[in-house]
Amino acid sequence: MSTGALVQDTGAAKGPGPAGDVDEVIAELSRHPSGRTSASPYETARLVSLAPWLPRHADRIQYLLAGQRPDGGWGGPDGYALVPTLSAVEGLIAALLRDEPVGWSSVAVHDAVDRGLRLLFDRAAGPATCPVPDLPAVDLIVPALVDRIADQLDDPPTQLARWRGAGAPPMPAGLDRQRLDRVRQLVGSGRPIPPKLLHALEILGPAARRAEGVTATAAGPVGASPAATAAWLGDPDGTQSAPLDYLIRVLGEHDGAVPCATPITVFERGWALSTLARAGVLPAVPPELAAALREALGPDGAATGPGLPTDADTTAVTLYTLALLGHATDPTCLSRFDTGEHFGTWQGEDGSSVTTNAHVLEAFGRCLGGDDPAAAPVLRRLTGWLLDRQQLDGRWSDRWHASSYYATYCVVLALREYGGPSAHAAVQRAVTWVLDSQRADGSWGRWRSTPEETAYGLLVLLAAPPSPKIQAAGVVAARRLSTMQDEATDTPLWHDKDLYHPTVIVRAAVAAARASAAARLSGSAHISDSRWSAPLEGNSGHC
Repeated sequence: MSTGALVQDTGAAKGPGPAGDVDEVIAELSRHPSGRTSASPYETARLVSLAPWLPRHADRIQYLLAGQRPDGGWGGPDGYALVPTLSAVEGLIAALLRDEPVGWSSVAVHDAVDRGLRLLFDRAAGPATCPVPDLPAVDLIVPALVDRIADQLDDPPTQLARWRGAGAPPMPAGLDRQRLDRVRQLVGSGRPIPPKLLHALEILGPAARRAEGVTATAAGPVGASPAATAAWLGDPDGTQSAPLDYLIRVLGEHDGAVPCATPITVFERGWALSTLARAGVLPAVPPELAAALREALGPDGAATGPGLPTDADTTAVTLYTLALLGHATDPTCLSRFDTGEHFGTWQGEDGSSVTTNAHVLEAFGRCLGGDDPAAAPVLRRLTGWLLDRQQLDGRWSDRWHASSYYATYCVVLALREYGGPSAHAAVQRAVTWVLDSQRADGSWGRWRSTPEETAYGLLVLLAAPPSPKIQAAGVVAARRLSTMQDEATDTPLWHDKDLYHPTVIVRAAVAAARASAAARLSGSAHISDSRWSAPLEGNSGHC
């Protein structure tokens, strides 16, 4: 079999409709190799504060002004507003203090800052009153920004004189400055900065510039983050460099704003292709996509982006995807993330992730098989660990996504394939939760209906043993999902320093649900996974 057709096509017609949606996802992976993701209020405001020398500075200020909510905040609901609101307020105050000449209205910025401060200092309904979401580096970012705003309000711009001496905005219960102080001491001592901190290097402010032991990657970014890269670079005085080229390229992709992480090539390709494959709707894949995934695997696994450490989540999804494409690779490189109980997303992780462990379960199961002596103990252990973390109502929740529908989808699909008989009851409880939480119009959503969450809910139902109730709920969900194509699909639900929306990954989930439903709920035969049972030519890997 030629590697030019890594997976056999389903034979579905091309063009508009579910099959056309799938084809468009595959095409997008090749058209934009750096990946597509939404701009971030948090990250963009860090550039406003730390890098006014970058092009399109006024555009970033306008982006922040346009994104402010009626209540004065930025970002998602509840505690998800804390980080982006702190960042936006601090960045806009910094712009006012510089008394910059043109490109934006100082009156509008003063008004935005005033409304933002009112929300941050609201001890009854402000974002600090909510539980802190489990976002990366939140315990460093929040105290750093709180301290900076307090310093700015010691001598604020004239129009903000009413806030003079207001002190620091309140922090949520459970957050303090202890870890931030330790990081600052570490940097001051000249000792190496742990790689996992590079993604949020901007928390150091001026101390981030050319920090000891930190270098930009050959592609330009530091920690795969525009804010971290700009903080490390400092004002380059017009000198061209790979980091500056990287920043200018990213600014051009988002009209002057920036996302929290880019590029996300391996992450986007692995998640999009594996989502389509799990649903049984993956068409022929261009050989260069599989080749790039193979090249992303090194002896220590794969990383989400340049400048980030390798992690178990990206490694597991890459291994699983390659195995589905006929390039099964030894997954034992994942052992470096094994804690003995579960697999950490990275070495030294605080907390744990159920979706990471669901993906590791799939990687071992698909690459080695359930009877393999190296895989069987891992499959049993991870199955038990995942079962222990199911909530009483049947769902799972996770640290990498705001919605339980994503976590539940990931775990259900992994347990269905590789969890064995001990997982059957848990999977049924999860299906029941999905059925019970379906909205009257057939959709799903944590805060409101979204195409992404509706796709996950539908994919869980399509993975369940058929029944009249599941069939009826699936038909209603598929019909509703088809009408959501014209609705906004960029609701940020994924966790980084701020909530973000990985555009193509979400499109893949929606396309997978629509295409799978079209085949399975219309009386058509189920699409078989047997297309992937035979290895393809060119199996290779370093991992």
